Amino acid sequence: MGIIGDIVRHPNEIYPLIKLLVTAKLAEKQIPSKPNWSFCYLMLRNISRSFSLVIQQLPLELRDAVCVFYLVLRALDTVEDDTSIATEVKVPILIAFHRHIYDHEWHFSCGTDAYKDLMDQFHHVSMAFLELGTNYQQVIEDITMRMGEGMAKFISTEIQTIDDYEEYCHYVAGLAGLGLSKLFHASGKEDLAPDSLPNAVGLFLQKTNIIRDYLEDINEVPKCRMFWPRQIWSKYVNKLEDLKCGENSVKAVQCLNDMVTNALSHGEDCLVCLSTLHDPAIFRSCAIPQIMAIGTLTMCYNNVEVFRGVVKMRRGLSAKVFDQTRTMEDVYGAFFHFSSILKSKLGMGIVWVNPKSKFFGFLVWIFGLRIGFWI
Repeated sequence: MGIIGDIVRHPNEIYPLIKLLVTAKLAEKQIPSKPNWSFCYLMLRNISRSFSLVIQQLPLELRDAVCVFYLVLRALDTVEDDTSIATEVKVPILIAFHRHIYDHEWHFSCGTDAYKDLMDQFHHVSMAFLELGTNYQQVIEDITMRMGEGMAKFISTEIQTIDDYEEYCHYVAGLAGLGLSKLFHASGKEDLAPDSLPNAVGLFLQKTNIIRDYLEDINEVPKCRMFWPRQIWSKYVNKLEDLKCGENSVKAVQCLNDMVTNALSHGEDCLVCLSTLHDPAIFRSCAIPQIMAIGTLTMCYNNVEVFRGVVKMRRGLSAKVFDQTRTMEDVYGAFFHFSSILKSKLGMGIVWVNPKSKFFGFLVWIFGLRIGFWI
């Protein structure tokens, strides 16, 4: 029954869904008329509606900077992800990408759908970038340079160990968290957080995406993408692609739970990072994706469907997160709610959780808050 069935089963999500639709319509009316900025905000919406909505809640000057930052990193990511590009072509582009953003004539055809449009018309993003204040430009250039170099390092390097996995996720997402922290600081609205905290925020989101997107990545043509660390998956199968085979379902779920446990080790630092934010709009823009991440991890845990298709939160629940996330207490409540579901899944006999693990400590810490369920 799809979304209709979800509404019937969860009628309390109807109002948040309607509010979210109205918010999306209002956001469309606020898209700037200037060609470069119109392209940027339309592209932002086409690539990610959820990020588009949270970004458009920000104050105007900061909103423009974060919009351009997001599109620059998505363009960089598009180059990295396109497996049809030869390594000898891809690596120099990744390393030089921080210079291309100053060149309003540069573009490179790759990717598919909205990502191809972004790359073909990247001059609009460059022109918008050149209109930003130098304080924002410097942050975007620095993070793009460091991220491009990190991506280039892993183009021909398999992620073997958990340390490799941490390093890769730092380059492709932890640096994005650091960049956002620096943009918030450059706007004068936030203090500069210690690097470890926004890095954890980035890792939490990236690891969630890597877990959720297993099947899409492993089926990528002409060459699969493999981001799960060998140190974890080799305990269960001989080849990473074996996890999608039906006869390996039990081992696949055990491996999946191992990956989710690893991702949840960043949960406490994410909450600490969010608690340092002062501006309400900035707080919401950071808190909503974090709640979506733990919600997605909760759905993935112990769920063989990760190896059959796409597992994601239903639209009504996502709308509820968007509507009800206002304060740090709301975030604690949401994490408590999803942690309660995770706690119930621990009794299903798939994996034993080491009481000395960060995951176990995270659950103990959450339940020690003694707060009510998120409703």
